[in-house]
Amino acid sequence: MSLEKDKIDQLAAQYDKADPTEILALALEKYDNIAISFSGAEDVVLVDMAARLLGKKVNVFSLDTGRLHSQTYRFLDQVKQRYNINFELLFPESKAVEALVNEKGFFSFRMDGHKECCQVRKVAPLRRKLSTLDAWVTGQRKDQSPDTRSDVPVIQEDMAFSTPRHTLVKFNPLANWTSQQVWNYIQEHNVPYNELHRHGFISIGCEPCTRPILPNEHERNGRWWWEETAGKECGLHPVKAA
Repeated sequence: MSLEKDKIDQLAAQYDKADPTEILALALEKYDNIAISFSGAEDVVLVDMAARLLGKKVNVFSLDTGRLHSQTYRFLDQVKQRYNINFELLFPESKAVEALVNEKGFFSFRMDGHKECCQVRKVAPLRRKLSTLDAWVTGQRKDQSPDTRSDVPVIQEDMAFSTPRHTLVKFNPLANWTSQQVWNYIQEHNVPYNELHRHGFISIGCEPCTRPILPNEHERNGRWWWEETAGKECGLHPVKAA
């Protein structure tokens, strides 16, 4: 099924202060052709919540950029085995990666900015996947990035990845949660997490673009730290339509 924009806005207002499990239950009720986007602590919380919703098994996908930490690969396997879910890994087009690396080398993002590399390794495969779905679920939180995510609604029309012929709905059940609430859930329900979190990594992406942060640093300081820009995003959740 597909919801009209007015209905999407109405539901977003209605569920704005709802518990994440209620928002996730709504998403799974309204859409059969839906998947959870998986990468980190927030997303495994969503997978655990989905597993507890009447045993509902959902489709889950994750982006394998080819440059993830070995700990992240172990984490992906652990989650797949723990929840016995349909877990799909998405890969970038090999020709696009070859062209980028052969022309600019392995670390062009340090000089040209990270968005070109992210476009090839993340955004393009995500766009390919989302074109096959009616809705997706993300682990975005408003406090993850005050510069770019402070207004994230719990439900929205995904203007970046919708097309004139295909309206994509995006559910962000954890939008109003803090990092502390996420970790409280993980500890309370014994949810698996990436072992890198035990070594100061908060926001975890590709190995060359992720570092541990110091106490009292914001979590986004661990991503693309050589850049001065405040709005650090890779393109998966653009503020405006591309």
